[in-house]
Amino acid sequence: MKTKNFKYICVAAVLATIATSCTKDLEKLNENPNGYAIANPAFLFTKSQLTMVGLSPGVRRFTINQALQQEATYSEVTAPGDKYFAEGNVRDHWAAYSGSVNQIDLVLENTKDAESINKQAAARIWRVYIYHQLTDLYGDIPYSEATKGGTGNFNPKYDLQADVYKNMFKELDEAAASFNAAKPVFGSADLLYDGNVVKWKKFAYSMMLRLGMRLTKIDPALAETWVKKAIAGGPILEDADMAKVPFADGGLASNRNPLSDHMRILDYVDGQNPLNVQGSKLSKTFIEFLKGNSTTTKDPRLNVIAVLWVKQPSGVYVADTATALQRGMQNALYKAYPPDFETYSEPNPNTVMRYDAPVIVMSPAETHFLLAEASIRGWYTGTGAISYDNGVRAAMRQWSLFGSGGVISAAQINSYAANNPFKIAGTFNQRLEQISVQRWILGYLDQIESFANWRRTGYPALIPTNYPGNITGGRIPRRFIVPASEEQFNRENFLAAKARQSGDNTLLSRVWWDKE
Repeated sequence: MKTKNFKYICVAAVLATIATSCTKDLEKLNENPNGYAIANPAFLFTKSQLTMVGLSPGVRRFTINQALQQEATYSEVTAPGDKYFAEGNVRDHWAAYSGSVNQIDLVLENTKDAESINKQAAARIWRVYIYHQLTDLYGDIPYSEATKGGTGNFNPKYDLQADVYKNMFKELDEAAASFNAAKPVFGSADLLYDGNVVKWKKFAYSMMLRLGMRLTKIDPALAETWVKKAIAGGPILEDADMAKVPFADGGLASNRNPLSDHMRILDYVDGQNPLNVQGSKLSKTFIEFLKGNSTTTKDPRLNVIAVLWVKQPSGVYVADTATALQRGMQNALYKAYPPDFETYSEPNPNTVMRYDAPVIVMSPAETHFLLAEASIRGWYTGTGAISYDNGVRAAMRQWSLFGSGGVISAAQINSYAANNPFKIAGTFNQRLEQISVQRWILGYLDQIESFANWRRTGYPALIPTNYPGNITGGRIPRRFIVPASEEQFNRENFLAAKARQSGDNTLLSRVWWDKE
């Protein structure tokens, strides 16, 4: 009997061993050899940077560049900015939550050890960059409870924009102070700076300067506090410290500049011809300003940004940058293909639409213009005229990153600067307008920031269009619309935020800092 029981025990043991072995083998079969069993902070950091700088190109062009009258179209379908006609892609940037926000929060969750302090700091700063775009476009947003689905919170509250801003300032301040040159960095996984902690600190203080200035209408005292702190910390002032994400031509489409790729696919088809797909051209307002007027001379950026496609005797179209040929299309003038469509300028494929062009995240040109504004407000001891001049020069130099066609000579820059000096004797508003118009030109490549600065300052003083059937009553949009899915799946919190923001979720409801 003992022998029989022993046999049963042995058989059971063998079967258990086989079952365990099979289970382990099956687990190995189910493992993805190209994936990670745990979160990889370096990969996620790169992914968050790439995802954010390429997010919603339609928002940037069809809504913002058209609303700010730098591009125009005859089409109704793609014209929430040109004609204020369709809500369209104004919800698209919300997708940051399922992409960059989740990715950067996973980075933060997996870099809490003392050795990862630099990685944690860079991730905190990049998280501010992500969220500042979201809150500037939508106002009150999920923030403190966002990405908490793992804890069972699938209905995050909407934080007040004022509270979001206060926390973003805190994050930038603490992150900048926490860098330690002796600790590890992300290295090549960091597309902005290859882990250079000195440059990351400058980026943090540049973001602080940008966000501080955002509050000039709603809370001047708080704005002054953070602007002064940012200046004392040391923002980006040199071309070498510019925050930018590089891209490459050839090979995979994912390596290309995503904004350039979008333009060539959805408007200015690869190979180029004036019969572009979606009917866009550079706008009359933008071209005429760059050509010069009674108060300004011709801007050399015109010949970098704009081309006219000229038909040759052979039938081939050639891009011509000659000043006399450039002509902008009036916003909201047409509802069908205009007979003179081929006579209007388009973005230069050899500069603006280069596949290997970088996406500029923060430039010294912007920080110099912010310092010029801080000077005229009495918040900076530097000279406004010098900061303004530095900003203009940096804004022109940065086009050299866009290929040989983007190079503006020193002689051209000197001539423009000499003939368009800062209005030292002008009124505050005249000087603010001069600074803001330069930021508008700069913002052709940084549309979301340009939209925020235009709402804050009111400059340039654009004349709204009033296309038949538009949904804003002939007023330029001031805010983006939260997706309908939020009302469906997070209804209580969505409605509370909606009630706080004029009771509306429309293109005309204003965010907190956009005080009338």
